[in-house]
Amino acid sequence: MAHAKTSFVCLPCRASYKQPYPAGPRHRDRRCPRCAEPLIHVGSAFAAPPRRDAAAWRVLTLLLHAGVRFHKSCCGGSGYRPRTLGEVRARMAHARRTGEPFAKALVRHDLP
Repeated sequence: MAHAKTSFVCLPCRASYKQPYPAGPRHRDRRCPRCAEPLIHVGSAFAAPPRRDAAAWRVLTLLLHAGVRFHKSCCGGSGYRPRTLGEVRARMAHARRTGEPFAKALVRHDLP
C-alpha cells in the first residue's frame, strides 16, 4: 500500500506539491524546487487554485499567515474556508469587533 501524502505550498511561485507526510528531522526543511524558498505544510484536504488566479492566491496567503490549514477532520473535509477577499474582510471585521481570534473567525461558516 502506498504511503499517504499531504500538500505543501510555495506562495511566491504559486505552486503546490504533494509529498509524503513529514516524519523525522530530515522532512522539516522542505524547499521549493523552483525558488528554494521554504514550503508551507497546508494539509491533506488542500486543493490549490489555478496559478493565474491572483485573488485566490492572495486569500490563501491571508489564511496561511493567520494560521489556518486544510487538514481533514473526522467528517471528511477541512470545513469552511473563505474563497474571496470580501469573505475574508467580513470575517476580519467581525474578529476585530468581537475580539475573536482571526484564525477562528476565518473558518466561521456564518457570521452572527
